This record gives sequence, structure tokens and C-alpha cells, in this order.
Amino acid sequence: MSKNGKDAQKQLNPHEIEGLRSKLKGQLLLPEDEGYDEARAIWNAMINRKPSLIIQCENTQDVVEGVNFARNHHLLLAIKGGGHNVAGKAVCEGGLMLDLSLMRNVEVNPEKQTVRVEAGCLLSDIDKETQEHGLAVSGGIVSHTGVSGLTLGGGFGWISRKHGLSIDNLLAAEVVTADGQIITASGKENPDLFWGLRGGGGNFGVVTSFEFQCAEVGPEVFSGLIIQRFEDAKAYMQFHAEYVRTLPDDMTVWMVVRPAPPLPFLDPGVHGKLVIVVPFVYLGDQEKGEKLIQPIREFGKPHGEALGMNPWIAWQAGFDGLNSHGARNYWKSHHLKDLSSACIDKVIEFVKNIPGPNCEVFIPHMEGAPARVSEDETAYAFRKTPFVLNIHTRWENPAEDQNYIGWASEFFNQTKSFANGVYVNFLSDEGEERVKQAYTTKAWERLVALKNKYDPTNLFRMNQNIRPTA
Repeated sequence: MSKNGKDAQKQLNPHEIEGLRSKLKGQLLLPEDEGYDEARAIWNAMINRKPSLIIQCENTQDVVEGVNFARNHHLLLAIKGGGHNVAGKAVCEGGLMLDLSLMRNVEVNPEKQTVRVEAGCLLSDIDKETQEHGLAVSGGIVSHTGVSGLTLGGGFGWISRKHGLSIDNLLAAEVVTADGQIITASGKENPDLFWGLRGGGGNFGVVTSFEFQCAEVGPEVFSGLIIQRFEDAKAYMQFHAEYVRTLPDDMTVWMVVRPAPPLPFLDPGVHGKLVIVVPFVYLGDQEKGEKLIQPIREFGKPHGEALGMNPWIAWQAGFDGLNSHGARNYWKSHHLKDLSSACIDKVIEFVKNIPGPNCEVFIPHMEGAPARVSEDETAYAFRKTPFVLNIHTRWENPAEDQNYIGWASEFFNQTKSFANGVYVNFLSDEGEERVKQAYTTKAWERLVALKNKYDPTNLFRMNQNIRPTA
């Protein structure tokens, strides 16, 4: 495709645009239309692109019409589910954007403990419906995350160590391919595509619905926060790195190093000071959970804590405020080979110079159920990773971009020696070579072959792209 979206847009006449509009159940928005700016907005305020056309799809046929129109008119094509990805690939400059945010139907089958969700759903949409039946889908940790991008990259959250990644609970997907066909991908139908969808991102088509296996969760879970002192960072992080790896899969304990947010249970004098936030969830009896978390509560002299039985839906939304829409965000990330003493030293060194009050270093403990799945089972292959290091910078003023990006980039460079791969959903816009590092060599070769089969012209390239070689 030699033409970019803007060049191709100049060749579209009003008759062609109106012809497209007549085929849609949803709305077709042009830059001058009401609702256009809202539709093109995404979570990361660093991204400010303006598509030539936006289709607000209401059903799968709208997606088909959009895919066909983009292909036939050589338009750059972007797909917006929740619009939450830090790289901002959900929106294009010029070209055509498919906005799936109106496709948010959720259908729970309580007998089979499954759920079918449309591609515009947020995690909160799924939680609301599944919790009415005491069920949940293994997913992310911010309730306004879109299910599509989360799942297609892998999808981990509070219950993943017990119940697997989102992709490990995916039973089937409805997909619109580059040639405008509607097909099903599952273990029985198009199993090659099903393999690629589970970790390969949006490279092979537009997924319009997902069917998931649910788990019995809630309605309350034993969960909370323990706020450790940064002065004890080295000792605590070494203890944490060893202790959490002894815990059963029912218990998930993570670590976030950052300036303390204004949590109500903290002394106001702690607000803004560097701390180690230790959030946890236990999927079992509170009494047993208390015994498992006790060594962390007793370590050193924590600034404070808040723990108890919390509604699952409320816990899932508990970190939304720290990840609200409208701020500028830049991430750098690694899969860590281990949270070694030398790695901890680097984390502490850089956190001492953290550039702003809304930045953080997120270190989730992985392992558990996902690690017991063969690395060949899905495109997501780094299943033995014990910890992830996600360097998350967040700020408001564009004039400070280089300060924040520079800090994150140098932090990333200084921790490369501790890394083996990266989680594709945590990538910023870093280029093809970096995308390759989200996969094993064997998985990458298989993904390229799939791309050659399902999207040989790279129509779906507004993503962490796997370029075809056909």
C-alpha cells in the first residue's frame, strides 16, 4: 500500500462517502461532525491523530463494510476497542478508524460458566454482568481497559495466577478478515488463527466478539494494600522477591514503587513521599489469606495498610483513579529473568530520581497457572517469566515530554541485562525489532506465516505490527 490515509482521502468523493454511509447501521463521522473529537480520543493524551473517517460500528456487518472500504480505497485502517493501549495504535492520522466502543453486549451462560462479549466491552462491562452469577473472567487491573486489546496481547490480572491469562480462557472469537470474511477461530475452527490471536495482537483481523470461560470469583475477595517504607526498599524488595514465589496460586502479591498517592489510611505527611505499595488478592478463605500475608505486614514498619473483604467489582476499579484518561503516558518494560539484587539496586537508583508524582514502577509477580501452559500453545510464549518490570511515566505538560521519556528510556537501558523478552501490551511505539522481542523466534516465524496467510498486504498494521513477507 503506497498511499497513506491523507493522500487516499483526497481521492474520495462525496458520492463514495455517502455510499459507505448508506450501508452502515452505525454512524459515519467526518472531521466536521459532532462527536468526531470524542470518538477519536483515546486514553493516552500524547496521541492526537485525526482520521479522515470514523465508523462507529454497531455490529459485525459495519466492521465488514469498514474493512472492505479501507481495503478498496487503500486507506490506513485503525481499530479502537477500549482505546487504552499506551502506544496509541487505536487511532490513525488520515485514513479510516473503526470505533467499536458501541459494541458492548455481554451474554453470560451461567450453566456453562461462559460469557460472550462484544469487542467494544470494557472490563467493567464484563465484571458487572458476570458477577451477577458469581463469575469473573481473568483479565486486567483497570476497569476501563478494553477487553479486545487486553486479550489479544495475552491479558493478566489479579486472578491469572489461579485461573490463567485471558487467552488461556478464550474459547472462541469471531473475526473479520482482511478480505471482509466473517470467520470463527477456536480450537476446532481455524485453529492456526486461534493460536495467533492469543498473543499476536490485532495483526490478523478485527475480532468482533470473544467467548470466555469464566471462573467462580467473589462477590467479595480478601484483598488490600500494605505501604512499605522506601527507606527499607532494598531489604523489603529482596524479601518480596523470594517470599511471593513461595505463595500458592490463590494469592497474588505485586509491588508498585512510586510517590505515595493521597490514600486515606496514610498519614498526610507520607503523601508524595517515595513508598513501596504492596497490593494483594487472595482467592480463598480470609483466615488463611491473613496468615499468608502476615509476613509482609510484619516486615519493617509499614506506613499503613488497608485490607479486608472487598467486593470484586470495587477492587477491580480500585486503581482506575491512578490511570484516568487525559494524561500523557509513556511506558518501557521488560520481562525479568529474576528480581535479582543487582536489578533491585537499579530500580532503587532510578526511583530516587523519579520525574513526577504520578510515575511508578510496577513489578507484578507472574508464574502460577500460565507458567504450566506449554510455550507453544499460544503466540504469547514467555510463560516462565517470574516478574515483569513496567516503567510507567505519567504527566500533564507537553513541555516536559523529554524529561519523562528520557528518564524511562535510560531506566530501561540500564535494566536490559536483567531481561528476557517483553509483554506486547506494555510496549510503546518502539519499532519492529522491539516487537519481535515480545515473542520467541519460533513463535515469530509462525506469526509471520500467519500474517502472510490472513493479511498479506498488511491492511491491519496499526498495531504492534508483524509485517508479512509474502
